[in-house]
Amino acid sequence: MPRNSRTSRLSLALAATIACAAALPPSGAAAQDWSGQVTLYGWGAGVSGDLTPFTGAPTLSFEKSLSEVLEDLDGAFFATALARRGDLVLFGDLTYSSSSRSGTIPPGLPAAGEVTLRSLTLAGGRRFDAGGGTTVDLLAGLRAWEIEGAVNVVPVLSVSPSKSFVDPIVGVRVNTQLSDRWSVLSYADLGGFGVGSDLTWQAAVTANYRARDNLYLSVGWRHLEVDYSDGGTVFDGAMSGPVVGVTLQF
Repeated sequence: MPRNSRTSRLSLALAATIACAAALPPSGAAAQDWSGQVTLYGWGAGVSGDLTPFTGAPTLSFEKSLSEVLEDLDGAFFATALARRGDLVLFGDLTYSSSSRSGTIPPGLPAAGEVTLRSLTLAGGRRFDAGGGTTVDLLAGLRAWEIEGAVNVVPVLSVSPSKSFVDPIVGVRVNTQLSDRWSVLSYADLGGFGVGSDLTWQAAVTANYRARDNLYLSVGWRHLEVDYSDGGTVFDGAMSGPVVGVTLQF
């Protein structure tokens, strides 16, 4: 079955599942009220990995050390949102990063490249009380990707491949309250499964401080990875680094 057909059918199925979950009655007496939060965060991560624009083309590699990642980074924007009504949880995450690098490739030809990643994750699921101040959210949804690359090898080659695809994902989000002001949030998801990418996964953990009743400050680490190949285009890349965020609850 073609990838576009599989992706379309899976997208409809997951959208229907989340819509049905939203229609279910909440389990608590006070659960009719919606609550939510929006987090804006800085992420010290650029794109690392390998990009091959087409079969036989040179591979552009990005280094993974933090100093080189920050040196390569041209621009970035990251935001996360969460809405809850009783046990129902809706989750979204927007990621944008653009990185570039220049150097030489054998036999000494000057080369330059750029990789821009955009991803939008939308998921829904249920919250469970694990006791001891810990809640667990089990999620399922989709992650849409747009990957743009540019490789310029003077005077041999100049190409700008672009790929868009959608991955199914399953995830878990664990929040543990340590005290009145401190908490730890962990998140992980896994997806792709050959529908869009071969594999995509991410993991993040943050320590969170409640500065005010509805304002939290966070610091932690996040890693996001995707392994994609289609029609000669291969991208095996990751974004990894420290995060600092501000969360507003409402």
